[in-house]
Amino acid sequence: MQQQEKHTISSERELSEHSKYGLLIGFALFMGGIGFLFNTPQEIWEGNVTILTSPANLLTDYMALTSVGATLVNVSLMTLQSLWIVRMADAKINGPVIAGILTIAGFAFFGKNLFNSIPISIGAFAYAKVTHAPIHKSLLAALFGTALAPLVSELSFNLGIAQPYGILLGIAAGFISGFSIPPLANHFVTFTRGFSLYNVGFTCGIIGTVFISLIRNFGYGIENVNILASGYNRPFIIILSILFSVMLLLGLWLNRWTFHGLNRILRHSGQLSTDYLELGGLGATLINMGFLGFMALGYILLMGGEINGPVLGGIFTVIGFGAFGKNIKNVLPILIGVTLMGRINYHDSQSTLVLISALFGTTLAPLAGRYGTAAGILAGAMHLTLVMNIGYLHGGVNLYNNGFSGGLVAAILVPILEALHLHRTNQRALRGAVNPADEVEVDSGK
Repeated sequence: MQQQEKHTISSERELSEHSKYGLLIGFALFMGGIGFLFNTPQEIWEGNVTILTSPANLLTDYMALTSVGATLVNVSLMTLQSLWIVRMADAKINGPVIAGILTIAGFAFFGKNLFNSIPISIGAFAYAKVTHAPIHKSLLAALFGTALAPLVSELSFNLGIAQPYGILLGIAAGFISGFSIPPLANHFVTFTRGFSLYNVGFTCGIIGTVFISLIRNFGYGIENVNILASGYNRPFIIILSILFSVMLLLGLWLNRWTFHGLNRILRHSGQLSTDYLELGGLGATLINMGFLGFMALGYILLMGGEINGPVLGGIFTVIGFGAFGKNIKNVLPILIGVTLMGRINYHDSQSTLVLISALFGTTLAPLAGRYGTAAGILAGAMHLTLVMNIGYLHGGVNLYNNGFSGGLVAAILVPILEALHLHRTNQRALRGAVNPADEVEVDSGK
C-alpha cells in the first residue's frame, strides 16, 4: 500500500524549489499590481506611510485606515519579505512554510507591516544564534511570531511616549517577543497536543498578555478598535475567484488532471505537524487549497458578510493551512459550530467578529478530523464563546486571538474526548465476538 502511495505521488508533475519560489513571487506581484487598479501611485505611497506609522491592534483594517491600493501593496511587500526570510534560512517550500507565508499575506490586510514585523523575526533568529541551533529551526517562529506585530506599533506610536524612545521601546519589545517565541512554542505544543494549528498564536497570546499587563501597570491603557472597510465585495469576489481557480487548475495540471493524493489528505486528521505536500503531493495540496478558498468565500457570502481586511486575512489563512492541517472535511464542522453558537447567543451572524471567528476558528480542524463531526461542532461553539471574551487579556496586540482561544479549547476538550474515545474502544472490545479457540479450551477444561 505504501509503495502504491509513493508511486501515486511521484507520478505527478514536479516543480523545482526555484519554481515554487517563482509561484509565490508571482502571487505577491499579482496582489501588488492589482493595488494600482484601485489607487494612484501617490495615494499608495501616502497610504503605506500611514500603515507603517499607525497603531495596528485588533481590529485595524488597513483598507479603511488608508486605501485598498495601499493595503494590497502592503500585502505584496509582506509576502516578498516572508519569502526573503525563508530564502535566508535556506529552507524548502513545504506545507508549514506555505501556511506561514499566506498567513502573513492575510494579516497584511490588518495589522502587519514591514516596520512592526521585522524586529520579531530578528528576535526569533537571534534565539537560534544564541542557542547554536540551525537557523531554520526558528523559521516558523519568525514567520508566525509576527502575530505580535501590533505590540511594536502600539509602543511606538500609540502610548504618547516621546520619540525616538517610543520607537526604540517598540523595537525592543518586538525583539524580546521574537526571542521568546521558539522555546515557548515548543513547550506549549504539548499543552494542545497539536490539535490547535495556530500553536504560535497561543504562545503569542501568553506573551502579549504579559506585556499588556506590564503596560497597564505603568498606567497606560490599550483599547481594542473596530476600524473596518465595507463595499468591496464585488471586486474581491472576482480577485479571489481568479486566485482559487488558478490554484485548482495548477493543482490538477500537476496531478495530471486527476485527484490522486486528495483522499490521503482528507483521511488525515490534520494534527500538528502534518505536511500535506509530503502526504499527498503538491498537486493534491493545491487542489485542497483551492477548494478551501471557495468554501471560505462561499461561507462569507452565504452569511451575507462584508469582505474586508480581517475577513480577507481569515480566508488567506484558511487556504494557507490547506497545506498544513486543514481540509474541506475537517473544516466544515468548525464553521457549523461557530455559526450555531452565534445564532444561539443572538450574535449578528453577518458581523465581522463572528465571521472571522468561524474562519480562524478552523485552527481546531484537527479535532473534527480526529474525533468526528459532533466534536468539531462542539469545538467551534466553544471557540466562539471564548474568543469573544479573551481579547481583553492581550489588548488586541496578538493578531492570532483565535489561536489563543483555540489553544484553550483544545486543552480543555482533548483530554475529555480522548477519554471518551478510549472508553468507546474498550466497550467495542468487550462487545466483540468470543474467540472460538477460547471456547474450545474452556469446554475441554470441563
